Amino acid sequence: MEQNKSSVIDNIDIEIPLFLEAVYQKYSYDFRDYSKAHVKRRLLHRMSVGRFTSISHMQEKVLRDKAFFIDLLEDLSINVTEMFRDPDFYKSFRENVVPTLKTYPFIKIWHAGCSTGEEVYSLAILLKEEGLLDRCQVYATDFNRKVLEIAKHGIYKTQELDKFQRNYINSGGKEKLSDYYTIKYGSIKFDQALSKHVVFADHNLVTDHVFAEVNLILCRNVLIYFNRELQNKVINLFHESLAHSGHLCLGSKESLRFTQHEHSFADIDAKQKIFKKKIG
Repeated sequence: MEQNKSSVIDNIDIEIPLFLEAVYQKYSYDFRDYSKAHVKRRLLHRMSVGRFTSISHMQEKVLRDKAFFIDLLEDLSINVTEMFRDPDFYKSFRENVVPTLKTYPFIKIWHAGCSTGEEVYSLAILLKEEGLLDRCQVYATDFNRKVLEIAKHGIYKTQELDKFQRNYINSGGKEKLSDYYTIKYGSIKFDQALSKHVVFADHNLVTDHVFAEVNLILCRNVLIYFNRELQNKVINLFHESLAHSGHLCLGSKESLRFTQHEHSFADIDAKQKIFKKKIG
């Protein structure tokens, strides 16, 4: 019995790379360099929900059924987000990045891996309070078109509202969060004026190239789901996209260490993972 269980585990580790290669060949979505632990956890979840007998069994389904692939895409997407997540980051951003942004006549910002958009609206609120939103162009991107649609509409469940309000206060918010949304039919909808300067666009960090030359990039808590090789590739993409002295903001558990551009950025706030591109 134990021998059979061990065989199943071994088979899964063999089948997963084949499954990811099949997905890439069929749909051009590349998860081959995502963290093995993340991919395995999500695929085993989908395998259990779908009552598949093996990864190979599930592979046959994904190759023949595009609707099933769309469901699978939801599993593999990184959609963990909330308003003003990690409030101390936003405090540091106000103190260490905003003064530089205020010296620019026009500011281009890339919010990569924006998911359902809560952190995009958080950024927009912060920029508005600092008098910067009207001279900003924000590109909010994700490869998952379903979450982009949620982000475009800016409508979220009220169950998270208490947490959103706490985060806003702890982040150094200057007004009241309720000034920026209305409540209707059990949901909160953020003021459309906040997204007036935001372009939501489909972009895949793994397979696509430089999106635009920008002054600021936020990509928080996405790289932790990539292996080291892919992290290096994405950091290189960010380096190419940033204008001279542009800022890069990563997630609390992410780092530039051991990447090609480890020494191409200066630490602005090492704890909050805010960096500045060096000149030259």
